[in-house]
Amino acid sequence: MAVYQVSQVATYIKDVLYNDPVLTDIWVEGEVANLSRPPSGHTYFSLSEGRSTLRMVMFRGDSVGSEQLEVGSTVIAHARVSFYEARGDLQLVADLIQPQGVGELQLKLEELQLRLEKEGFFEKSRKRPVAVFPRKVGVVTSPSGSVWHDIQNVIGRRYPLVELVLAPALVQGESAAPSVVAALERLAGDPEIDTVIIARGGGSLEDLWPFNEEIVARAIFASRIPVVSAIGHETDTTVSDMVADLRAPTPSAAAEMVVPDQEDLLASIRASNRYLLTALTTKADRLRENMGYLVHRLSRRWPDVEALTLQVDDLLQTTHRHLGRYLHLQKERTDGLGLRVQALSPAGTLRRGYAIVQKQRERTVITDPRQVGRDESLEVTVSEGHFVVKASGSGGSVSKQRPPESDPPHGGQLPLLHAPSDAEEESS
Repeated sequence: MAVYQVSQVATYIKDVLYNDPVLTDIWVEGEVANLSRPPSGHTYFSLSEGRSTLRMVMFRGDSVGSEQLEVGSTVIAHARVSFYEARGDLQLVADLIQPQGVGELQLKLEELQLRLEKEGFFEKSRKRPVAVFPRKVGVVTSPSGSVWHDIQNVIGRRYPLVELVLAPALVQGESAAPSVVAALERLAGDPEIDTVIIARGGGSLEDLWPFNEEIVARAIFASRIPVVSAIGHETDTTVSDMVADLRAPTPSAAAEMVVPDQEDLLASIRASNRYLLTALTTKADRLRENMGYLVHRLSRRWPDVEALTLQVDDLLQTTHRHLGRYLHLQKERTDGLGLRVQALSPAGTLRRGYAIVQKQRERTVITDPRQVGRDESLEVTVSEGHFVVKASGSGGSVSKQRPPESDPPHGGQLPLLHAPSDAEEESS
């Protein structure tokens, strides 16, 4: 006989209950009893039927429809089993309450909405804006219905530049949901598509049910292209509408939402042209005024060219006169210096009657009578030539004579201007 610990049995019971697919996703109908709403915000109650009772709890912030609970009312609850090992308590945790009489499809819809909401499918922060000027728009709908023709007409009238691509799909019946998912996948393979429209006309909850399927909701959520949902009429709301990036009340409205109106664009362009023309005209007028002001200021400060020209002419004439006088004075000074140079030159000295006496052989200039010996030949140079003489008497007996006061410069040692040749000596 096997004996188990209490914890082992409790763990075993918990594993069995939590692994049962029925008990983890179950719908229960019963009469509300033992209703309690403590300050914690949780709701505790029981569902009874005859002699059977199930303990229930709805946690705060994790459930929908708790306001439907009233003692004695009959409700339908979506719940999962829970086993509290510390006390051995078994209860059901409800997340959705609906009053009795609600159809099964409605209950499934609300349960799916609750689950997807918890996963963040409906978060506004993840919704993307559609392209303002789309180049290519994909449409998921039935090719035989009026929806496709309505979308073509609206877009052709509003913005004929866009290209429409139809991805045919079933929009009703058991095969509709997989068909819509496949159409979305085909459009996702075209990198030029900017926006996708999922559309179908109105109908009952059963007719629109493919767009409440979880596979369609997840396909829209995973789409890389922004999706606009237009399912049914304005009063119809499907899970696809809630997951899509943008919801349109009708297919025609969806077509209007994804493309601009060419009339509005033309009006905007005309308004922009008028604004730019007005702005440019105003700017040109302002610049013209500024230019006139600057020209006026410039004209006031512009120099008197004629007066300055006359002044320059006067200055040039005055300069010319002063320069002429200066040049004349310098010429006179230069001429005077030339005359002085000529007068002081050896030739000039000779022309005044001086002579140069040299020994004929050594060409030594005689400056002292004692340099001359008796009968020594001397060469005398005068202004017009030279001649040879012989000294009489000895140098010692020659009496010294005081040289004239107007001796030539350099102590009478004037350079030899012309040396006589032998023929000249013989002739002299």
